[in-house]
Amino acid sequence: MAAYPIRPYDGVMQAAAKLIANGKMDVEYIVADGEHSQFEIVKHACAVGSRVFVGSSGVGWFYAFEAIAVTAGLRLPVVAICGNRALDDPGAFGTEHNDSLAVRDLGWLLPWAETAQEAMDLALMAWRVGEDKRVSLPVAIGLDGAFLTHSQQIVKIPTQAAVNTFLPPFDLGDRLLHPDNPITIAPQVDQDWLMEIRMQNDQAMRKAEGVIREAHADFKKLFGRGGDSPFLDEYMTDDAEVVFFGQGTLALPMKVAIRRLRKEGHKVGLVRLKWFRPFATDEIVKCLSRFKAVGVIDRDYSFGSPYYGGVLYNEVRSALYSQPKRPVVVGFIAGLGGREIEQPMAQEIFEKTKAAASGDLKAGDTCHWIGVRS
Repeated sequence: MAAYPIRPYDGVMQAAAKLIANGKMDVEYIVADGEHSQFEIVKHACAVGSRVFVGSSGVGWFYAFEAIAVTAGLRLPVVAICGNRALDDPGAFGTEHNDSLAVRDLGWLLPWAETAQEAMDLALMAWRVGEDKRVSLPVAIGLDGAFLTHSQQIVKIPTQAAVNTFLPPFDLGDRLLHPDNPITIAPQVDQDWLMEIRMQNDQAMRKAEGVIREAHADFKKLFGRGGDSPFLDEYMTDDAEVVFFGQGTLALPMKVAIRRLRKEGHKVGLVRLKWFRPFATDEIVKCLSRFKAVGVIDRDYSFGSPYYGGVLYNEVRSALYSQPKRPVVVGFIAGLGGREIEQPMAQEIFEKTKAAASGDLKAGDTCHWIGVRS
């Protein structure tokens, strides 16, 4: 485990340091001189057969970007957390997802947690899936800065015996870097082999969806948690005509809004995305095609993108494009920099999405920024 302090992820590493100091975890804990060194340390430790854990946030995540990109290219199953925060400048410690999303095209698996319990559960899932020889890819668990990284919640800790049953010993096989197994890691291949290597990463990401489903089934059997699907969490959607779609802790205020709107007679629900990569396209399309309209809420931005929407918005539109029967998709950007998504904002999101469902609002004109002072 390699650590370097940067808010808001640093509380996780402080808690881990206490557990190690109190003899409750047998872990080599290395305090690095910066984020780049952090990720280089765990990358090399993983290459010689160690199960590793690391984390960062915001600009620290970007400072380590060279090592982060290389880790995916090397097919090393490093497990990281990213305490999602706004990028500088201007500075803010609150939630934005652009730090994690910067690696979405590089071969990192990207789950997002709603609660502290789910964050811990996803860590176990991350090692199980990333270390599977069919995958061998790194995993970065998204934790919303402040809303989740600095919240105190009750967590059920599984027994060591149960974890050992779920999580087999880490084995790199013939890719292990060892004096008795002299191999070359990351040689310069140029055009001769690079395309084949990239395709292998693509194939591993495709296989990851099935491996996640297997791991989820085993996890649910052992620990009794995880819901029906590893990729989607639905809330009050059985008779819904309009749904909100997003990831992370924004589900919490939206659930409050849904309960209030339901009392007023509105058929509204929530679909929360649990894994951004791999993007479980078939399941997501099948789910969202049941509804008249989908309001996609991004805690990120993608300046100059189609319809000036957020990253998740354009992923959803792309996934639904070829479907003959598809919902109206409306994009929203909200809660940047840690701004709370308050109930009047949730009401506005609902009203615009409902208007799009009835044809009173043209959905594709632009993405809507919610809760912005004028």
